[in-house]
Amino acid sequence: MKNLQTLTLILILGIFSYDAFAQKDSLQGCFFPIKYYNPKPLPNFNETKNLLPFPIYDENPLWVETYWKTWEIAFKNFYEPANGSGYVSQFIDPAFNNNIFLWDTAFMTMFLNIAQPLVPGISSLDNFYVKQYSTGEICREINRTTGIDFEPWKNIENLPLFSRWGFGEYSNQYRADVIYKGREVPTPNPKLTLDALNHPILAWAELESYKWTGDKARLELVRLPLIKYYEALKKYIRQGNGLYITDWASMDNSPRNLCLDKGGTAIDISSEMVLFARNLSEISAILGYEKDAKNFNDEANNLAAIINAKMWNDEKKFYFDLTIDEKFCRIKTIAAFWTLLSKTVTPERAKLLVEQLKNPNTFGRLHPVPSLAADEKEFFPNGGYWSGAVWIATNTMVIKGLEEYGYSNLAQEIALKHLDAMAQVYKRTGTIWENYAADSIKEGINSNGAAVVKDMVGFSGVTPILTFIEYGIGLKPDAPNNELVWRINSNKRSGCKRFRFNNHIVDLIAEPIEKQTRIQVRSNGSFKLIIIRNNKEKSYEILKGETTILVDD
Repeated sequence: MKNLQTLTLILILGIFSYDAFAQKDSLQGCFFPIKYYNPKPLPNFNETKNLLPFPIYDENPLWVETYWKTWEIAFKNFYEPANGSGYVSQFIDPAFNNNIFLWDTAFMTMFLNIAQPLVPGISSLDNFYVKQYSTGEICREINRTTGIDFEPWKNIENLPLFSRWGFGEYSNQYRADVIYKGREVPTPNPKLTLDALNHPILAWAELESYKWTGDKARLELVRLPLIKYYEALKKYIRQGNGLYITDWASMDNSPRNLCLDKGGTAIDISSEMVLFARNLSEISAILGYEKDAKNFNDEANNLAAIINAKMWNDEKKFYFDLTIDEKFCRIKTIAAFWTLLSKTVTPERAKLLVEQLKNPNTFGRLHPVPSLAADEKEFFPNGGYWSGAVWIATNTMVIKGLEEYGYSNLAQEIALKHLDAMAQVYKRTGTIWENYAADSIKEGINSNGAAVVKDMVGFSGVTPILTFIEYGIGLKPDAPNNELVWRINSNKRSGCKRFRFNNHIVDLIAEPIEKQTRIQVRSNGSFKLIIIRNNKEKSYEILKGETTILVDD
């Protein structure tokens, strides 16, 4: 990690400079209407367990056991706002250190969606919106207790954009200045450093929640903070070539990071800004802001065109980061697959990315998908953090991205391999881990050989909970249209009791009988159930009460 003396100096400077820093922006949270926390009891696992969705999956009871263990760990990481923190909502903690993280929290809301409103889910993001600066910036890491931004990420020097920890694995530089090429240095100076401004996936998380709840009021609540955040990133981290700057982008030790020195542009952050614009377009359309919807969609398409023109390498048939001089950083990382989720890649190039995911020499390893291609010299088969480990967050991105291009079968294959690997490691170790090895069914180790964080729920809860429900059992809601799709894959009894979406609580059980599958549904409300079985699809109108359906196999 960064030189201890330097970090200590930063912290001391931060302690003495925070009052002056804060006084320069007394309007934190000005775009978000919620200002205070209304206290209520924190959910308890033992008291809430009998209300949570109850998966049924006779084909693999270990997946069910892993699901419940993951929930048990998650409940240990629910918090109320500390006095004086300024937070406005109960939240789930990343289970990493004493800070909350924007990236982690956005992913955690995705598995918490299945238990709304029993647990603090999407509202965990409120604690970031209420800390947003009047410039639109949101710090990606904030102290859990004090509500103060992580000290090194604050621009207490009031300088143009720079990276506190530099480019590369925690550079020894005290400060690495960003060079803008082909555009003016933005003014006023940012409130935060480049280290704080990455992975803008809040709008994606909000729309994932919307699929489960259909809550338009929530989208209206967060629309302005999201737009202001998007505008801040355009202002401060957009390079003159139209692409987006990052330093280590939370991929701490990725070998690609050195290529980004001084103001290089990254395929993941650039693609995430396409995703952000598409998400804002969708949110605006849902809420009736048609002009904004068109403008954001146009911005997304324009940025996607720049990415395709500049960041695709015809020789390697892959997307790469660019140095500040727009030279390819020829290191294949998982960052390239953000082009799928953001709908940046063309169908022809998507096919080439899919080939990489299937290729056992690059990303198609025993436990897919590694963060670094296996044919890169820095690849670490037993984990290596961002030099080869399998991460739950990026696997979620890959799986969802494949579905955007119609590769549902591969998405399910990767999802279930990943789920089973995590379950097997849970069976051996009794817990959930921060990341996993790609070439063995083991928890990850970092590049120094030390074990990664255990009991990591945390974003690692996505796979044993949400991925299991969506790809194992096969249930995917569409709350805005009051529909539920059930792709029944198992030939044994499967389903879910107390499944929650769109204010419905539904029991669904599928059980094979002679040449048919009998489906029993009990619901507290009406909705459309779309059943997919053996590649045959049929819709049923489910009414309040009990319904029995027979599907021919």
